[in-house]
Amino acid sequence: MPDFDCQKLRRTVLQMAFSGSTVHIACAFSLIEVLAVLYRNHLRYPGNDCRHPGRDYLVLSKGHGVMAQYACMHELGWLSDAEIGGYFQDGTRLKGLSDAHVPGLEVSSGSLGHGLSVGVGMALAAKRLGTDQKVFAIVGDGEINEGAIWEAALFAAHFELSNLTILIDANGFQAMGTTDEVLQLGNIADKFAAFGFETRTVDGHDEQALDEALTELKHLPGPRPRLLVAKTVKGHGVSFMEGDNRWHYTRLTREAYENAIAELRPARKLIAA
Repeated sequence: MPDFDCQKLRRTVLQMAFSGSTVHIACAFSLIEVLAVLYRNHLRYPGNDCRHPGRDYLVLSKGHGVMAQYACMHELGWLSDAEIGGYFQDGTRLKGLSDAHVPGLEVSSGSLGHGLSVGVGMALAAKRLGTDQKVFAIVGDGEINEGAIWEAALFAAHFELSNLTILIDANGFQAMGTTDEVLQLGNIADKFAAFGFETRTVDGHDEQALDEALTELKHLPGPRPRLLVAKTVKGHGVSFMEGDNRWHYTRLTREAYENAIAELRPARKLIAA
């Protein structure tokens, strides 16, 4: 099983973005630790088969962060070196948004607000079929501006989908500015608690804190769906990208690519499975 070294995952994202001359680097970087912990300790893929009918489901509703998920899929052997190197180029199957035609990606997303509803449907189906499958849905904080998010939350609480965990990538930005500037969100955890969720909030770059919170939520008794707010930094890992929203849509020059690769910090201590 790969250890999902977060700095290695960031280097893979940079390689993809530079090879494909594409954007959405910073919003992939804020997801790295969240995805590493999920794949390492919480998602089940029997036989390392991303199509296994008994697998858990990872729904990337924040579809533009897909390079972070591709990096994890590469570690699992689901994507080849050639596919990573050919990202976003002619003939590739790897697009800039999550696409359910790629094995390992459960939803086509990027039209924000819709992926969570698909995840809620998966959780309801697993509950009615009597399986023990879990659904983890990753949602951006700017994405929760969308009304469909709150419809899905009401539905999840009403049908007591305790097998659903929503993870909010709360990096404080969306495409056109900070979340406070565009539409103030207030306390996200309190809002979801009012909708009937069990909630926790952690540092989204602290792998141990993420792992402990997800483990605690998993073992809570009761029928409530779960929510974890991961407080993150957009562009985390490269100093000139951190907290700079221009890196939502900025492409890498060779100089920027080489500088970013050179300065990636040593990885935090990994959490054993």
